[in-house]
Amino acid sequence: MKTIDQELTDLAEEFDLLDDWEERYRYVIELGRELAPLTDAERNEANKVRGCASQVWLVTEPQADGRVIFRGDSDAHIVRGLIAVLLRLFSGKPPAAILAFDPKDAFERLGLAGHLSAQRSNGLASMAARIRRDSEALTAA
Repeated sequence: MKTIDQELTDLAEEFDLLDDWEERYRYVIELGRELAPLTDAERNEANKVRGCASQVWLVTEPQADGRVIFRGDSDAHIVRGLIAVLLRLFSGKPPAAILAFDPKDAFERLGLAGHLSAQRSNGLASMAARIRRDSEALTAA
């Protein structure tokens, strides 16, 4: 299993292969297309992420081995892709590793911080904060 830093390095290398931000946006959208859809039952208020302009749902599934699996979906293509980026970094990792990692560093390294609208940046931060809150709750349990 790769660490969050290794996943970030892989993503950064993939982004670096693309010539411009138009291609990177298309790549992010393609990552989102690869996400497994959530069921209608999982698209509920408890799984809804607050602070996003689009509809965003995040499902948190603690595993017996201490890792946590995240699954997510959105009604917007680019946001779905941003969810895919976050899931690639954090899903399948132990909560302690998630809490030890600053997602803002990842957004800057990937160039997302400077190339997303303020609204999308806020939504991305809200999704990352939800992942952190869920991880904190699992460490406190």
